[in-house]
Amino acid sequence: MNFDKICVLGMGYIGLPTASTFATHGVRVVGVDVNRQVVETLQNGGVHIHEPGLRTLFQAAYKSGNLTISPQPEESDAFIIAVPTPFKEGKKADLEFVVSASEAIVPYLKQGNLVVLESTSPPRTTIDVVAPILEKSGLKAGEDFHLAYSPERVLPGQILRELIDNARVIGGIDKASSDAGRDLYATFVRGEIICTTATTAEMVKLMENTYRDVNIAIANEFSRLAARFGVDVWEAIELANRHPRVEILNPGPGVGGHCISVDPWFFVEAAPDLTPLIATARNVNDAQPQVVVDMLQSALTDLSGKRIAVLGLAYKPDVDDLRESPAVEIASQLAEKGAIVVAYEPYKLDAQFPKFSMAQTLEEALSGADALVLLVAHAPLKNIAPEDVAAKTKARIAIDAVNGWDAAAWQAAGFSLSRLGVGTDHNPLSTTH
Repeated sequence: MNFDKICVLGMGYIGLPTASTFATHGVRVVGVDVNRQVVETLQNGGVHIHEPGLRTLFQAAYKSGNLTISPQPEESDAFIIAVPTPFKEGKKADLEFVVSASEAIVPYLKQGNLVVLESTSPPRTTIDVVAPILEKSGLKAGEDFHLAYSPERVLPGQILRELIDNARVIGGIDKASSDAGRDLYATFVRGEIICTTATTAEMVKLMENTYRDVNIAIANEFSRLAARFGVDVWEAIELANRHPRVEILNPGPGVGGHCISVDPWFFVEAAPDLTPLIATARNVNDAQPQVVVDMLQSALTDLSGKRIAVLGLAYKPDVDDLRESPAVEIASQLAEKGAIVVAYEPYKLDAQFPKFSMAQTLEEALSGADALVLLVAHAPLKNIAPEDVAAKTKARIAIDAVNGWDAAAWQAAGFSLSRLGVGTDHNPLSTTH
């Protein structure tokens, strides 16, 4: 099947790179977003997302004339839905954006078109939600048009490379739809393209992120155990991972992002009677921010009126993505307990939050602080010299929630440094072998 023109709905972390990649491979692309500010930014040649190489790729696609930006879809050979699927109250999947995008396609859907849902969704969303909406056009899914699900499986910070090199799963509602999806993504995908059913593809994406979430949960529980037993969990994990069949992940202040912290709840919602382990892992990880708050409470005795410099707000290192970030949750909880929170996020200086303020520089965040806490292992935050920090702030209490700082160096600079997952009575041995 040939595709001369495609329409990508949702110009976010997945939709914009996908649209730009198709356009630079010779396909005419209409990038659609309902956020007028996003549309205007892109139409003016700017980008609203921090992702290595994305600005260059987008501008090349835009200047070539292959990529246009619009607030509404146009008639195309294929439509890709790449809109957010957050959860709403009660940890239930919010499919409002998927529904709206599907409805927006209906007036433009023609015989022989392909529609692909990329948004992470609960099992059977393609069949039970998207198909009936599209069939309001009078066309029948699987007979008059093709319908498939193909999950994005990329890592922020590596999106442009992984879009092309990663394996791509195409789940069609029938074989012809799978084949059409394979033909579409073969435009630029160098990785293996595997065809399956739509519901299998939906489940694959959820399984991948749930697997990681469960493994992070056990690492976070190990960190709590280590703190109680007077052990350094980071050392213990490194030693345990020397076993040839063990690969424990790192603990941290919680799990964030639009995937791992959200997707497991879709399984719990769909089959609560079958998912006690998944639900427990989610609850463990959701409770991890409180562990960090408790560390600060213990170090400062009373949080009320204390000025705390929060370093890093993104959900993972060296990206600007704040969605479902545990760092934001920690900052908010500290503020709710009466602390004066000043946060510094080097990759998102224009972020705004109702409960705490943002600093434009590290120096501004440190000024007047009583304590500082490292919540994200951004390179520029990990690499700050403790001597320089000591010269910029009176604070001598530091919390490291990501194992980003050298404990000995910070202690030598005069700081009382507490690390997540390290017991207060831990006494490292100096012997070497």
